Amino acid sequence: MLKGANIGLAALGEDTGAVVVGLSWSSAAGDGDADVSLLLLDGDGKVRGDADFYFYNRPAAEDGSVQLLGKVPTENGSEDRISLDLTAIPEDVARIVVAASQDGGARFGDLDDLRLTLTDGSGEPLLGFSITDATVETAFIFGELYRRNEEWKFRAVGQGYETGLAGLATDFGITVEEDDEGEGEGGEVGEAGVDGSGGVDGSGGVDGSGGVDGSGGVGGEAGVGGSGVGGTETEEAVVTVPAQRGPVAGTDPVPASDPVAVPALAQAQAQAPVPVPVPADGAVGGSVPAAGGGADQAAPTTARPRGTRTAKKKVTLPKAPKKSLAENDSWKPARLFPVPSYKSDREREVRATSVLLSVMAEVPEFGRRLTAGFGAPAGRMQTFTEVSLPHGDSPKRPDGVIRTERAGKLWTALVETKTNGNPLKSEQVQTYMDIAARRGYEAVITLSNDVALEGSPLVTVKTDGRRKHKVSLWHLSWAEVAHQAQMLIRHEGVGNAAHAWLLQELLHYLQHENSGCHGFQNMGPAWVPVRDGIDAETLCQGDPRAVEVVESWERLIRQVCLRLGGELGQKALPVQRARRGTDPKSRRAELADRLCEEGKLSAEVRVDGARSILSVTADLRTGKIRTSMDVPAPDGAYPLSVAKRLLRFLEEAPADLHVETLLDGRNGPRGTLERLRPEPGDLLPGDGAEITGFRLSLFKGMGSGRGSAETGFIRSVDQAVDRFHGSVAAHLGQFEQRRPGRTRQPAEPSGTG
Repeated sequence: MLKGANIGLAALGEDTGAVVVGLSWSSAAGDGDADVSLLLLDGDGKVRGDADFYFYNRPAAEDGSVQLLGKVPTENGSEDRISLDLTAIPEDVARIVVAASQDGGARFGDLDDLRLTLTDGSGEPLLGFSITDATVETAFIFGELYRRNEEWKFRAVGQGYETGLAGLATDFGITVEEDDEGEGEGGEVGEAGVDGSGGVDGSGGVDGSGGVDGSGGVGGEAGVGGSGVGGTETEEAVVTVPAQRGPVAGTDPVPASDPVAVPALAQAQAQAPVPVPVPADGAVGGSVPAAGGGADQAAPTTARPRGTRTAKKKVTLPKAPKKSLAENDSWKPARLFPVPSYKSDREREVRATSVLLSVMAEVPEFGRRLTAGFGAPAGRMQTFTEVSLPHGDSPKRPDGVIRTERAGKLWTALVETKTNGNPLKSEQVQTYMDIAARRGYEAVITLSNDVALEGSPLVTVKTDGRRKHKVSLWHLSWAEVAHQAQMLIRHEGVGNAAHAWLLQELLHYLQHENSGCHGFQNMGPAWVPVRDGIDAETLCQGDPRAVEVVESWERLIRQVCLRLGGELGQKALPVQRARRGTDPKSRRAELADRLCEEGKLSAEVRVDGARSILSVTADLRTGKIRTSMDVPAPDGAYPLSVAKRLLRFLEEAPADLHVETLLDGRNGPRGTLERLRPEPGDLLPGDGAEITGFRLSLFKGMGSGRGSAETGFIRSVDQAVDRFHGSVAAHLGQFEQRRPGRTRQPAEPSGTG
């Protein structure tokens, strides 16, 4: 496109309800960079509020309409991408401005190949616009999307600002406030001083150590997220580290073998040991002053009598990341398991197998967690890759071998791995089953992106019943592997900090877009025909393609449970509502017939510790995903008090949350949170019927593609569940656990007695 030109998106393609905007550039020096930003404007060309300004500190909208996806490297530079769900953009937004800015005196004239590209939901390029006249500008509007007669159009703008992001934002109604440098007790904000004269937020350190987020260092070291003398207390993860060799300054000597527990600040009591800021690698240097005490006052340690056995402490990684020492955000930290661009699926499979098996052998808790369900004992584990095993005229090479020894007994398993959505091959798995049976292996373990379902095997193998030695066939999804790693390093803990770091590197590898280990990511070939058949009302009951879609839906929900459980540290499981004794095949056939009739896929998820069940419904006719939860009302409480209290707990919930009052045997009043907040009484039934609970629901546009792309169905389900749980369900725990209120006492009858 040429500068100033415009075009309607409908003329460029059919799938333009959601688009991805890419801003790219390169630099001959290799150090050029810019930060993208996006503004939503009303009909007057101004933002409706500061929430309409999206940049690196506010990367996404709560309704999922705007998401800054971050930078990806290109051949000569980098590209920063923005995902826009145009169907979810509020109706009072008339224009969407896409811009970028630079800091530190850098100018856009120093960058080469400035270009904007627009792709549709399937990744198909729609248009491109190159900027060739950049000079001294420090901010640039690349282009804008705007509404015209109920249609979205794009205009190539190419307008620069010498006043940077502040000047650009001010033009559109954003108030930019300059940060004043304040002084705290220890010195200027953000400067590390000497002899305790400087920390972040004005807090003093110890012996010249400045910390982060108000943390004082220990013996000249900087801590992260901790607290020092005059520092600000922040929540810390629970970390256990070995005691230092020799005495700690100001305390009694502690044997080197004794553990020193570091409790979380949020749970520390007055009589507990003073919290100690500890880096993620578990190292501690020097003594730690008590909170609010002087530099010479050290934290007391609790010694235990020699010979007393105590529970082994566990290490979990802090939730808050360390402050980076990189010059800019484009620098990538060195990784133990780098993920380059692979040339073939075979290379990807070999590396994924080696990375996983090596961590399983080095981190006993992790290896045990993945193999315990397969019958492996808790013993010394060794793992191998690319092992050659005799088989007929030519040897076979399984992807890996696991050997675990305990009390002189050996448990062994062959491993077959697939990545990037590649399916397992029945003949290949059958060969490994035969080899395992002849050589006395106990199991064959398959790993792939797919999720195993009861009654629906991923591969079909035959077992020779005449053999005395039986071999078990087991399956692991990459999503389950990532779930177990996350549970250990974020919630349950491992033996030491080095093991926690190894698991963190493994988790980063599995979650990288190039690893190919992303779990279930394709609804299968039956998805599009079934979706179109429901839309056209031509899909009939008994269609086997509907059963395939139901199975894919069940796999997706199981993966959602794994991901949600890993984030919460609680077990999350799908709820199966079927008659006792019903086999899985019959149950799925019944659900498939219901899909053909109603056009809906439904599921329920129960999280341990939560009273209410999360429901997810994908309506293929309306193209909407509904996430909802029924919350019971406390017994005996005043109805208006219950309604007000519910709305207080939903203070941070999105305004488009639907709240419906549940009555005995029927539904009551309903409305959006935006309308109900000023009038909680609108939730009360007019006839004074008893309120049994409330139904909370959020709606989101459904992705149409069968894959896990930005506009795919799988991604839209993930986003809908994440949004509902993060903004609604996570705030309802105390409301659900509230003790019954006071009941109304009937008035005493009057009499003359």
